[in-house]
Amino acid sequence: MTEQSRPNEQNSGLLAAIVASCEDAIVGKTLDGVVTSWNHAAERIFGYTAAEMIGQPISKLTAPGRADEMPRILDRIRHGERIDHYETERRRKDGQTIDVSLTVSPVCDEEGRVVGAAKIARDISDAKRDHVVLIEREAHLRSILDTVPDGMVVIDERGIVQSFSTTAERMFGYSADEVCGRNVSMLMPSPYRESHDDYIARYLRTGEAHIIGIGRIVAGERKDGTTFPLELAVGEVRGKRHRLFTGFVRDLTERQRTERRLQELQSELSHVSRLSEMGQMASALAHEVNQPLTAATNYVEAARMLIASGDNSAAERVTAVIDNVAAQISRATQIIFRLREFVRKGEVAQRAEDITKVIAEASALALIGAKERGVKVQLRFAPQLPPVVIDKIQIQQVLVNLMRNAIEAMEASEHRELTIASNKDGDERVAISVVDTGPGIDPEIADRLFQPFITTKPQGMGVGLSICRSIVEGHGGRLTMAARPEGGTIFHFSLPAVI
Repeated sequence: MTEQSRPNEQNSGLLAAIVASCEDAIVGKTLDGVVTSWNHAAERIFGYTAAEMIGQPISKLTAPGRADEMPRILDRIRHGERIDHYETERRRKDGQTIDVSLTVSPVCDEEGRVVGAAKIARDISDAKRDHVVLIEREAHLRSILDTVPDGMVVIDERGIVQSFSTTAERMFGYSADEVCGRNVSMLMPSPYRESHDDYIARYLRTGEAHIIGIGRIVAGERKDGTTFPLELAVGEVRGKRHRLFTGFVRDLTERQRTERRLQELQSELSHVSRLSEMGQMASALAHEVNQPLTAATNYVEAARMLIASGDNSAAERVTAVIDNVAAQISRATQIIFRLREFVRKGEVAQRAEDITKVIAEASALALIGAKERGVKVQLRFAPQLPPVVIDKIQIQQVLVNLMRNAIEAMEASEHRELTIASNKDGDERVAISVVDTGPGIDPEIADRLFQPFITTKPQGMGVGLSICRSIVEGHGGRLTMAARPEGGTIFHFSLPAVI
């Protein structure tokens, strides 16, 4: 063996080892399509042994519907062409069709004539299957994002929009093509637009999140220049080289419109409820107002008689009588003022109020006629209570309703005692309770007492307590009812205090 032949043999051995160990099928064939070589990977991928394929036509691997494909490939090889990464299908020995990627090269003799073909085939069935699954998942995700009421905007760490969902298109009036590639600040009104890039830069620098993972109410700007309130929630995805931020936005325009309308309806219902309460108290109110007016009339008549008597010494007595007239008229005026204040219809306005004064004013209305009914009233106010943040008229409506209900509940009781108490409830709230000594609440309706149209009164509509609970909950509290151990009922609620 010559020195020159030894490297050639080594190269041939190396090439044979590579072909044998390669994970891809390597197949040699003539220009007529007859197999001349078949490596181990070809046996594994196609299921045929080398003995079964060498000398056989490669067309044995033809997949259904692809009969003319192999002749076309061989024809191109005859003309010296090379085919790279051609994706197609082939049939295994067991009849299963698989996806393959082919690279086919012409094989030439020493004179450069094409005498055969060398093919490398890779089984890409799993990859194709995974790709199809991925496409289906992306399509599914896209269909979800296109139908959910929230818009989705994806930006990079420079604030450049990478993705803009269909819902976001409807929300802002821009198409995805108009937004993608531009800074997300275009969707914001001033001054937020000018500050947005600084927000991102500060977060990237410090890691302090003011929106990410928190959510907040912000303003958006549509293509037509109009602004609208939206709820924004931002998530972050960190890759090896960059970050992406996904923002989900919800248009709050309709929600705020609905909330305003509900608030208006609640105000209307509360007003009607107060008028109804006054209607039920009409007789007692008439009596309460008539008393000072009758007294004033009597005092005026006495003053007239003193003046008519001509007695010069009666001047001081006339003055005293007139003072009494003024006092009685003032008493009647105060009753009318409290009544007008209670039934007035106005905007809901929460401010700091003295709860002791609020309860006292409500009691002046609610307890009209209570003495005549034999009700003993106790007002127990804890000293130095902090102011509470409330709408005064609404809370007085709750108090009047609870007190009047208690008085009516004790109508048939021998012992009639009504207690209104206020105390501190922790450091941040003030608690109010209205306690009666009536027969208590029927257990059959106790659990449903605060539901609309549930009532213990023969002529009642059953909306008073429902409105009361709604008012208390609107102040961040909860109205509850409990049985008094000695008999009767305890209504309790708390209000936020000014710290």
